[in-house]
Amino acid sequence: MLIAAFVVAIGLGLLARRGHTMNLEQWSVGGRGFGTVFVFLLMAGEIYTTFTFLGGSGWAYGKGAPAFYILCYGTLAYCLSYFVLPVIWRYARARRLVSQADFFVAKYDSPALGALVALVNVAALVPYLVLQLRGLGIIVSEVSAGVIPSSSAVWMGSAALVGYVVVSGVRGSAWTAALKDILILGVAIAIGVYLPRHYFGGLGPMFAAIDAARPGFLTLPAAGMSASWFVSTVLLTAVGLYLWPHNFASVYTAKSEAIFRRNAIVLPLYQLVVLFVFFAGFAAVLVVPGLAGADADLSLLRLATHTFGSWTVGVIGAAGLLTALVPGSMLLISAATILAQNVYRAAVPAATERTVSLLARVLVPVVALAAVYFTLRGGQTIVVLLLLGYSLVTQLLPALIACLGPTPWATTAGAAAGICAGEATAVYLTLTSASVSTLVPSAPQVIKDLNVGVIALAVNAAVLVAVSMATRRSALHPTAGRGRMTIPDVTPVSQ
Repeated sequence: MLIAAFVVAIGLGLLARRGHTMNLEQWSVGGRGFGTVFVFLLMAGEIYTTFTFLGGSGWAYGKGAPAFYILCYGTLAYCLSYFVLPVIWRYARARRLVSQADFFVAKYDSPALGALVALVNVAALVPYLVLQLRGLGIIVSEVSAGVIPSSSAVWMGSAALVGYVVVSGVRGSAWTAALKDILILGVAIAIGVYLPRHYFGGLGPMFAAIDAARPGFLTLPAAGMSASWFVSTVLLTAVGLYLWPHNFASVYTAKSEAIFRRNAIVLPLYQLVVLFVFFAGFAAVLVVPGLAGADADLSLLRLATHTFGSWTVGVIGAAGLLTALVPGSMLLISAATILAQNVYRAAVPAATERTVSLLARVLVPVVALAAVYFTLRGGQTIVVLLLLGYSLVTQLLPALIACLGPTPWATTAGAAAGICAGEATAVYLTLTSASVSTLVPSAPQVIKDLNVGVIALAVNAAVLVAVSMATRRSALHPTAGRGRMTIPDVTPVSQ
């Protein structure tokens, strides 16, 4: 079953190229011709990943009630997308943009700012790609009972991704996403319904048994991952969902803005997939106890192999395999496009479209090798890797909000300074494992439990506003004492 899913995914990815000339626009954003179904598949394919399949069940198994933040933030993000994505799409389509960094370049009229955003994008995409490859290795190794080592699965999966991404680009991702969605829907609902009934007689008895065995596991704690942590984490991840460069760029693939409104209505229902995955993770709490730390990500697969025969486990593994391949392909496309379009082209403005397109494809295996290296070094749980990436991309939010209108109200210097300050703060907090509690130990508990990402975002916004005010004022009032003061033209750049 694993081999069949692998072969079919590669075949679909390669066949998707038929009838299309793969210039940069066609390769990265599908020629901007995707309808409602393909845009839905792309967005669902990028959002419902190995994180949903393994990380969701792993957090339900290891953390209990705090895991429900995963269920909440996507729904809020889809509500926001109803209003925001059409605005981004209209602007991007008129200017033929192909990457998220292009949006900032055009809005702020600054290739240098675009290069900065591009570097942030790649720094966030690498841990997200590592997340997919790590999940792929776990799934294949567990389902094959160790016959295929995790490291071998990572290498084979990466080679497959590089192959069909280089050939077919985003169209390959969309075609394989169709197969993935069919499998993941069927598998998640089936195991989410069957496992609680099989072991406990239903959902109610399952939760009653967990509560009796582990009192307080199904409620938010009074400190730590409390209600204030929950709310702040949901808000941060909700506003960050479409700041991921691959999610942002998938907006460009649509042929009309009405597509986003239709998808915003349907996608919250897709969150039910996460709920059924949670049910499987909760069922594993008492059936396969003892998984600690990063091993909590194994809970769903350990329970499946404990319960089902090899063919059923193979189908479950095949669905999990595709949750790694589909988003992994989009991540590679986004990272390679960003590096070629917004870093190389910014350094070499005379580069032709053909050169940039060729370079983007050449960079695909380079990015993949970097991700494989970090994957095989091992370590973090899947949710931690995702939160690390979120802490990086969320720092683009103030600069994005500042430029959604006809003209940016922040200056280019303000946007760049805010991003740098926010990223530096986020990296420091991550490397030192700091929290609001350790930074402000005398604060009330409701403050101490806030997601530490709030601090980085607050620093970012404050620096953006301060530097924008200072640079705008200096432009309006240049230094006197040169005989005659001249006022430079401060007419907003045409958008």
